[in-house]
This record gives sequence, C-alpha cells and structure tokens, in this order.
Amino acid sequence: MTEHARLVITAGEPAGIGPDVVLGALQSPFDAQLAVVGDVQVLEQRAMALDMDLQFTLLQPDTAPPLHTPGKVSVYHTSCASPVEPGRLDVANANHVVQTLETSVQLLKDKRFDAVVTAPVQKSVINDSGLTFTGHTEFFSEQFDSEDVVMLLVNDGLRVALATTHLPLREVPDAITRESLLRKLEIIHNDLMRLYGIARPRIAMLGLNPHAGESGHLGREEIETITPAREEALKRGIDVTAPIPADTAFASKQVLDADVVLAMFHDQGLPVLKARGFGASVNITLGLPTIRTSVDHGTALELAATGKASPQSMKAAITEAIACAQHQSL
Repeated sequence: MTEHARLVITAGEPAGIGPDVVLGALQSPFDAQLAVVGDVQVLEQRAMALDMDLQFTLLQPDTAPPLHTPGKVSVYHTSCASPVEPGRLDVANANHVVQTLETSVQLLKDKRFDAVVTAPVQKSVINDSGLTFTGHTEFFSEQFDSEDVVMLLVNDGLRVALATTHLPLREVPDAITRESLLRKLEIIHNDLMRLYGIARPRIAMLGLNPHAGESGHLGREEIETITPAREEALKRGIDVTAPIPADTAFASKQVLDADVVLAMFHDQGLPVLKARGFGASVNITLGLPTIRTSVDHGTALELAATGKASPQSMKAAITEAIACAQHQSL
C-alpha cells in the first residue's frame, strides 16, 4: 500500500440510492485517495437534486485520484446507455452497472487501488437484461478466480460470517460439507489476522439445526459434518467452538468473547446483526486477493433523489476498507 489507502467506489444502480449515499459520504473527511466509478452526468444531476455543493473531476484511466477533500469527487466515467430517472429501473442501464464493477476489478488487478467499496445494485434488473448476476460476493469471487470466499458483516461490536450465502433454504444442508466448512474456517482465520491484525481469531460457530441438532434427534449435520470440520480446524491451529444452538448463541459468553460468529446460512445470523445496527453495518468479502467492502442495504428505489437515504453505511464501508488496507500493509 502507498502512504494513503487507495479506494475505488462503484456507484451502484443509477436509479437507486447508490449515487445518493456515495455523494453523501464523500462530503465527509477520509484520510485516503478515493475515486468513484459511475456516470458523471448522473452523479452531477443527483447532487443537484439533493442540493449538494460538490465539485466533480474526471480522471483519465491512468490517473490516480488525489487525497480526498470533503465535497470533491474524482470520477472514472462510465456512461449509462439510457437517461436515468430516479426510482425507475431501466434494463438498458444494466450493462453500465456491470461495467462499473468490471472497471473496478481491472483497477485493482493493475494494483492502482488497495480496495473496492460497492454501492447497492439491483440484481433483478441485471438478470432481466440477460446478464447472469447472483450478487457482488459471487461476482468478485469469479473475477479474481477465488474458488472459496466468505461473506462477513460487521457493525459496532459484532462480526457475523456465513458458511453459505445466497441459496434457497432447502439447498443449505447439502451445501455444507466438511471440506467447504473447513475452508471457510481457514479463510476467516487467515483474513481476520490479515485485515484486522487479530493474532489468534476466536470463532464462535453456530449449529445448523434447532438446538444444534439435539444430539442427533433434530438433525445429524452437527454430528456428521460440523463437528468433524471443527476437529480438523483445531488440528490446524484454528480456534473455533463446537456448534452452538443459534437461538441462544448471541446471549452466550462464547459469542460475547468471540472475534467473529460463523452462521450456517444467510438468515440465521444476519437478522441479529442488522437488528443491532441496520444502516450502519458493513459487508466484507473474505478470501479475495483484494479488499472489498459494501453497504448493508439495497437500492431503496423509492428514496432515490429524495434526500432521505442515509449515507451512514457507505461511510462505515469506506472507513472499514481504509482500516483493513492499513492493517494489510503492516
């Protein structure tokens, strides 16, 4: 890393609140070099609609952004194909959204930036356009040839990682194998050391079934899959608990003392985290060769250009990315 962290920020779905929260966040000070990938005309129009006094500078592909100054926005311009109406999706602009992500990937691969921060996108309109898009996590995993990644969400005092991400609930048990779970534990262990400077991360692992399977009476995944993965992880020096019943886990000492909770599926751990700090949480992809953070909310089309969208999660995502970049450079 250079003297200051270098972050590229994608503006997200142009009809949603992505531009709003990016521009709102960039009115705050950050000790980093920041650049936005998006349509500069959309950003200027959104700033005008929100009565934000911002100064925009276009960056050339080989030009690095200066150290961030509140109210100044450096932009790598990527044009929308169709005029943008806040709150109204347009499949014609789906390719633009993907192009902003692809541009950020190339900038990262060229070592021009240390991290990417992503604003929310609308998966449905991208898929409606004929492009296949499961989510940011899967997109960056594929772009960086990272076979295994882990979704981690963070807010003040709590980190929750996921053993599986965007899967139908009926597919979750089959997706959790000893090998996949062990690999997730290794990624969490290694990246908490790399990105957070934690010497020996403590992982509190949840069970899959009610009461963590009730000794096999409510499911055998804990016995046949989760505990064997844990035993192998312990042999590899990973500090991870036996599977904890999810219904009481977040009130237990094991979780309170842990550096991270590993939930088995998306809606097992995230409701607790988001109830504690929705709108101020950060989504982080572990297991990539780069740093990627994101907001914890969606496009909120009905709030676009109204001034009601809070930039708090975007500010937190930028702050988290800077901190991770600084830890990684040590």
